Amino acid sequence: MKLLKRILKFVFALIGVLVLIGIIIFWVDSLETSYLRINKNDLTSNNSFIIANVNIVPMNQDTVLVDKMVHIKEGIIEKIADNIEVKGIEIIDAKNKYLTPGLIDMHVHVWDRYELGLYLSNGVTAVRNLWGMPMHLRIKEDVIEDNIFSPVFFTTGPKLTGQEFIGDDNLNLTNPNEAKEKVISYKKRGYDLIKTYYGLDKEIFDAVIEQAKISEIDIVAHPSQKVPFSYHLNPQIKSIEHAEEIVQQPLQFDLDTTKLQPIIDSISQSKHTSYSPTITVFNNIYQMMINDSILDSESLEFINPLIKKVDSKNQFERWFNTKRANPAALDRIKNQHNFHISIVKKLHNSGVNIICGTDAGIGVTVPGFSIHREMSFYKQAGLSNYEVLKTATVNASKTHSIMKQLGTIEAGKIANLLLVDENPFIELATLENPTYVFVKGRKLNRETLKSYNEKAKNRKNLLASALRYLENLIFEK
Repeated sequence: MKLLKRILKFVFALIGVLVLIGIIIFWVDSLETSYLRINKNDLTSNNSFIIANVNIVPMNQDTVLVDKMVHIKEGIIEKIADNIEVKGIEIIDAKNKYLTPGLIDMHVHVWDRYELGLYLSNGVTAVRNLWGMPMHLRIKEDVIEDNIFSPVFFTTGPKLTGQEFIGDDNLNLTNPNEAKEKVISYKKRGYDLIKTYYGLDKEIFDAVIEQAKISEIDIVAHPSQKVPFSYHLNPQIKSIEHAEEIVQQPLQFDLDTTKLQPIIDSISQSKHTSYSPTITVFNNIYQMMINDSILDSESLEFINPLIKKVDSKNQFERWFNTKRANPAALDRIKNQHNFHISIVKKLHNSGVNIICGTDAGIGVTVPGFSIHREMSFYKQAGLSNYEVLKTATVNASKTHSIMKQLGTIEAGKIANLLLVDENPFIELATLENPTYVFVKGRKLNRETLKSYNEKAKNRKNLLASALRYLENLIFEK
């Protein structure tokens, strides 16, 4: 009995030490990202002002409103006119630059708060996180409470799969009742959306869809191979992810445009369905195959260290070794990427609501920076600059009712804005380096945005990231 008591004391003491170490690690990590905290007494917290001498790219129409004034009141666009007079308010001279809506990345995986700064520095003022964990609810709360500079933050719950084990990062559902309980729980806890994933069979999928409708929560679908592709056109499913899934599932890797067209037609006939192609993340397979030093590249200095050490490394080894074992695989991946461009073109020509998503945060797809590459692929697909910009602004905002205050510049919308040097309808690349980013009306200048990049570069938060992931495995399984 005495021995048992000693063992229990030791175990409890060890647990106490580990908990204390964890608290210290989280505290240090919190201090390292304190630069994102909003100081309500600082000038940058001012979210009421007038922007004068500005050319507006409203994105609710294909035009530029020349030499206008915009009144921002407490983070909301109050008025747009030729002349606005408000006493005792700051006036920002835009010097005939261009004001656009902030960009929206509709498919990201956020691993830490450093990434929030990376998105802002690249003009991304709203993100849809599609791999929900407890840490994302804490980020969301801080964003809602205006405690931190961050893109507006929407997140799904954990990825829902069926009984087949796909990985420890997914929630394996065993029966319809459990599926319904998870949907109810995620809505109650504050997750914005439901993410369905590869491996959901019809019976469980039906339960998820049924409960999501009752709970009034939208579904985002990574297509499941256990139901027909057309199954994902259910009205409760607001967007389908990845052009590659069209190739892998209904086309069975047959890159045939004739067989593709009926699939595109079915998507276009489903007026409620948006499509997020995520061209960049698949193209990065090709980049890993041709660049044996990609893990040491400068861009990967912005990847979360845990992801870089595990996921980036594993993906690189998988694809680089695939090419080594079968050199023909390189052309196969390149051809499939080109076919994805064709898919985007056909989706666009058929009137499908294309939304810009990057799958940033996994592999070698870098948060923030990748959205500009994604948009360049849409440009290659034949979309005009206006049409490309729509995918990352107004198209995205139409996908979910909870996003309706974003995406355009008009009275009543949230003042998530970019001030850029050139007309993006002529020079899309101007979006890569905004002079100012306004997030909920708060102004961030270029110097501050660059500092966000520097803070995130080669960050040392591997242990904190690992503990947050461990928290997810313990509490979400």
